[in-house]
Amino acid sequence: MTQALTFAGMLLFFRNETGFGGNNGFTDFKTILGFSISAPATRATLFFATVALLAGSLLLGWRLARSKFGRVLTALRDAENRLMFCGYDTRGYKLFIWTLSAVLCGLAGALYVPQVGIINPSEMAPTQSIEAAVWVALGGRGTLIGPLLGAGIVNGMKSWFTVAFPEYWLFALGALFIVVTLYLPKGVIGLLRRRGEQ
Repeated sequence: MTQALTFAGMLLFFRNETGFGGNNGFTDFKTILGFSISAPATRATLFFATVALLAGSLLLGWRLARSKFGRVLTALRDAENRLMFCGYDTRGYKLFIWTLSAVLCGLAGALYVPQVGIINPSEMAPTQSIEAAVWVALGGRGTLIGPLLGAGIVNGMKSWFTVAFPEYWLFALGALFIVVTLYLPKGVIGLLRRRGEQ
């Protein structure tokens, strides 16, 4: 059902008559809140707002993970039935964390589009979700800084691959995911921790 809705939504965005720009998406952004996007001051403000959102998100995640709420979320992930048996209403917790993640995604998108200058339906392609999963796996599951590190590594590789060997990027991404899953189950963070203990 979810896949059918996602597919229908993507078809809607690809249609030219819906007002979303079809394959081209939304382009030609010139101003934001009355300020010129190309002005150095505006670009610097957007950059610092992005850094502030990232730092705020990491701090919020860190505080949530160390709170009672975070422990309930961990229990929800590991043994939802047992948590329900203990008297917790798991639907409220899942709804809250889903809503929080949607808010963070919306804020990230609002900062991403003016800086890049274009948004089109290809941003909803499955490869985007696969890349995010690879960020987490490569950086280190169960950590906050790991996905950030993984995102930096994967996007650095993507920048190089899409210039040098554009047709092989998806193969390289798949191979990277397989190698990380087999040989780095705790990601780069786990590797660094092992090196630190030696």
